[in-house]
Amino acid sequence: MLVMIFIRKPHSCLKQLFPREFDLFHRSFFMSLFSEYEPFWIFLSISSFIPIMAFSISGALAPISKAPEKPTSYESGIEPMGDTWIQFRIRYYMFALVFVVFDVETVFLYPWAMSFDIVGISALIEVFLFVLILIVGLVYAWRKGALEWF
Repeated sequence: MLVMIFIRKPHSCLKQLFPREFDLFHRSFFMSLFSEYEPFWIFLSISSFIPIMAFSISGALAPISKAPEKPTSYESGIEPMGDTWIQFRIRYYMFALVFVVFDVETVFLYPWAMSFDIVGISALIEVFLFVLILIVGLVYAWRKGALEWF
């Protein structure tokens, strides 16, 4: 029975077992935890609320068209010439993949560069290893011909 109460309401179960200790712990720990992370919780709430509301309003207000052109490949009414499903070359995907990898590298290196004087020598070694792994990946992609356009 105690396990069921703990699963449903862990705070009330702990309060029943240790009434005085739980009150002291509950007030000090949970209130300090909320006050420390209050900006995070506010940001998380707002950033979750805005997309949900945007999708809800869009779904409610958007006109639903049942025109015969809607399921076709081109909604402009122009008939497609030839096969509409064409296969793209994998080279384009490889360029996109290499771009994303080095773009993410920039995102990781920027905070390190901004706090270079604070983080110390161990972070410098970690960044060198990180960049070395990326350079090895770049050399591998280059050897495989992923960077050749034509």
